[in-house]
Amino acid sequence: MDRAADRRGDALIPQLLDDAATKVVTISDGRALVQGDPARLLLRSPQPGDRSRLAMFLGEADDVQYLAVVLSPDEPTPFGLPAGPRPPGSPGGGSMSADDRGPDARLAGLREVGVLLDDREAGLLTQALALANWHAAHTHCPRCGSPTRVAQSGYVRVCEADGSEHYPRTDPAVIMTVVDDDERLLLGRQAAWPAGRFSTLAGFVEPGEELEAAVRREVHEECGIVVDDVRYVASQPWPFPASLMCGFTGHAATTDVHVDGVEISEARWFTRASLREALASGEVLAPNRLSIARFLIEDWYGGSLGDLGSWR
Repeated sequence: MDRAADRRGDALIPQLLDDAATKVVTISDGRALVQGDPARLLLRSPQPGDRSRLAMFLGEADDVQYLAVVLSPDEPTPFGLPAGPRPPGSPGGGSMSADDRGPDARLAGLREVGVLLDDREAGLLTQALALANWHAAHTHCPRCGSPTRVAQSGYVRVCEADGSEHYPRTDPAVIMTVVDDDERLLLGRQAAWPAGRFSTLAGFVEPGEELEAAVRREVHEECGIVVDDVRYVASQPWPFPASLMCGFTGHAATTDVHVDGVEISEARWFTRASLREALASGEVLAPNRLSIARFLIEDWYGGSLGDLGSWR
C-alpha cells in the first residue's frame, strides 16, 4: 500500500466518494465488515450515506483507491446486517448492492480475523481502526475544549475556536523476549489472566525514555531480572487503541525471578523442550499468531510452534 500522504487534501474524500471504483472498508463499533470463510474484508463501493459519515483516506495500490468509513453510534450494524454471521441466502437490507454484499457478510474485529486476512487487507484494517479510535477520542480540542473538525482526508483535526491542529497519536510500547546464558526464555502471566496463559513481557515507554531503557526497566520492575544487552527485532501496530509494539530481545544478566505481584503474578524460565512440552499438554497457552509476542517467541524457538496451544 502507498499511503499517498501528498494527496491528503480536503477535496480528496468527496472526489473518491463520487468514484464507484473506490473501495471502502466499513468500520462499526471497532469492527469491520467482512465476508467469506476464511474471512476477507468486504471492500464495497461508496454509498450515498457515506457523505454524512467519517471517511478517511487509507491510500492506493494497483491503481485502486481505498477509504475507510466509520458508521455513527446510532448505526450499530451496517446496512441492516446483524452483528453475527447470517445463514446463506438470508435477506440483506440497507443500500448495499448484491455485488457488494455476500450472503455471509458480518462484522468482525481485528483480533478475530487478523490472522485470516492477507497482508494488504490486514494493513488496511489496522490503519482504519487506528484512525477511527483516534477520531473517537479527539472530538474536542485538548487546549480549549472546543469541538474539532476533520481535515486533511482524516489525518488532522482542527479546533473550530483557536485553529490549532491535532494529529493522530501513537503510543510506543516495548515487548521483549528475555533469554539467559542457557538459552532459556522468560515468560510471564498477568495477574488478570487465567492460569496457564503466558506471554512475553511488555510495557509502555515513559516520557523521555529510550526504547532500550524501557525494556530494562519493565523487565526489572515486573520480574526483578537485570537485562544488559538489548537488540531490536521487529515492530507491530496494535490499534487497541493506539499502540505501536516495538519488539526486542534482551540478555538476562541475572536469573532470580521476583514478580511484582501486581502486573505479573507468575513468571517462569523455559527451555525449548520444556515450552513445547507445556504447550502440547495444555499446561501453558501461548499468544496466537496475530500478536508480535508469538513472532518473538517463535524467533527464539527457531521455528513455528504450529498448532500447539494458544489463547485468543
